[in-house]
Amino acid sequence: MTEPNMDFRSGFIAIVGRPNVGKSTLLNHLIGQKISITSRKAQTTRHRIHGIYTDEHAQFVFVDTPGFQTKHLNALNRGMNRVVTSSLRDVQVVMYVLEALRYDERDQEVLKLLPDNRPVLLVINKIDEVADKGQLFAFAERVAKDFKFAEIVPVSARLGSKLDELRVALWRFLPPGELIYDKDDITDRSERFLAAEMLREKVFRFTGEELPYSVSVVIEQFKMEGKLRRIHAAILVDKEAHKAMLIGKKGEKLKEIATQARLDMEKLFDGKVFLEVFVKVRSGWADDARVLRSLGYE
Repeated sequence: MTEPNMDFRSGFIAIVGRPNVGKSTLLNHLIGQKISITSRKAQTTRHRIHGIYTDEHAQFVFVDTPGFQTKHLNALNRGMNRVVTSSLRDVQVVMYVLEALRYDERDQEVLKLLPDNRPVLLVINKIDEVADKGQLFAFAERVAKDFKFAEIVPVSARLGSKLDELRVALWRFLPPGELIYDKDDITDRSERFLAAEMLREKVFRFTGEELPYSVSVVIEQFKMEGKLRRIHAAILVDKEAHKAMLIGKKGEKLKEIATQARLDMEKLFDGKVFLEVFVKVRSGWADDARVLRSLGYE
């Protein structure tokens, strides 16, 4: 960050947009650590997650939110939409994320939620996928007709391109303030929560479109034994057929999912992990308010 005469600033910044515009990838690259899971499956993020980036000039507390869902409104999706709207009430700055050259009625539904009493930055993501960069200016002009944005910043979250420029732009709109979290913190979430998210990501990655969206993970045991983390986790699915799909032939699919999740956990926690994973059938959990509360969905 190179803005002259910077005083220290701090505040909360919501990252909003429809599913699959790259919000979680953007968060991970902004803080320099993977805390929010990503996949090509829509609606991967379900909870509000704070990602924290601190330098000598500011503490940015990024609030990653679920993609706002306009279809398939079961209890789970309605709960996630409430997370989005409540997040917008509790922040100082908003980043509205679009995919470059893609703007349709789903994005416009999110646009209607944006506050008019605090700065909103239009962040155009995935610019690396646009061959003719001249198209970006006309695209930004078209979107800006629908809302008065404080600033427009094109980035590539995947490549980490233009993120310094984005931080400088955000700094301008944060209020002067002290540290909100310790300067070494990168998230407000517990290791238990992050372990569940790492495992859920691998379920999506290794099952692709085969497995429906209604999958969740419960950490049934999380114990520290010296520097070893001993974790027992259950993957919840809707049907017996989904359980068989997850386990795979001779248990190979589940073993691969668990191994890759364990490697991610060891990298994030900087220590050894013993991970044991089971698959359980719990029909209709995504529309059961009691089950959703027990899983921590707001």
